[in-house]
Amino acid sequence: MTESPIEDSTPAARPLVVMDNVNKHYGALHVLQDINLEITQGEVVVLIGPSGSGKSTLCRTINRLETIDSGRISIDGSPLPEEGRELARLRTEVGMVFQSFNLFAHKTVLENVVIGQVKVRKVARAAAVKTARELLERVGVGAQADKYPAQLSGGQQQRVAIARALAMKPKVMLFDEPTSALDPEMVNEVLEVMRQLAADGMTMVVVTHEMGFARSAANRVLFMADGKIVEQNTPDAFFTAPRSDRAKDFLSKILHH
Repeated sequence: MTESPIEDSTPAARPLVVMDNVNKHYGALHVLQDINLEITQGEVVVLIGPSGSGKSTLCRTINRLETIDSGRISIDGSPLPEEGRELARLRTEVGMVFQSFNLFAHKTVLENVVIGQVKVRKVARAAAVKTARELLERVGVGAQADKYPAQLSGGQQQRVAIARALAMKPKVMLFDEPTSALDPEMVNEVLEVMRQLAADGMTMVVVTHEMGFARSAANRVLFMADGKIVEQNTPDAFFTAPRSDRAKDFLSKILHH
């Protein structure tokens, strides 16, 4: 009997995202090939690899922005819905941050973070405003709440986009190259917010070219090439001793320039 509290206190092993034999084609191009992947609650998985390897496509299938040809994807034990209301509900559980910030240009920063809570989650406006202000503070742009997106730097806009995704209280956050459209000096301010989210236990799938982030924040690094997961390991093991020739070649090109 004394052991049961220990067992009860380890829910972290629960798989939150499961991809089972997932395939995807763009015409003749087989862009995802027999992908099998489990991401557990609280895990930070970083996808790296050459351009065209399928990283972004894999990320975007998790909330069905990209459909799949065969296989199965489930989120928190439920199969990914095909369409309609169930799919819309699932998308509130899966936050997404893109390369481009996709903010509503004609709405203030605050309103950008409020609107989804009110319209989709049906949160009372006063509560939504409170949450929005707290999240904007958390990502370091609280002082910008009454400005419009065009008045912000790219790094600030991307942090607003992260706050907007967090406002929906997602179970998992997807980041598709969130810093690739930013000027170099703004990259770190966004990565710092993401590091903090990782430290707070958010389940995250991150497609990135930022190897420093992969090293410091990931629990697991997945290396993709030609639509396949070629190798996966802890960051330390992957970066110090990659096993596959493809990964060795990739790392030699990016780490020595």
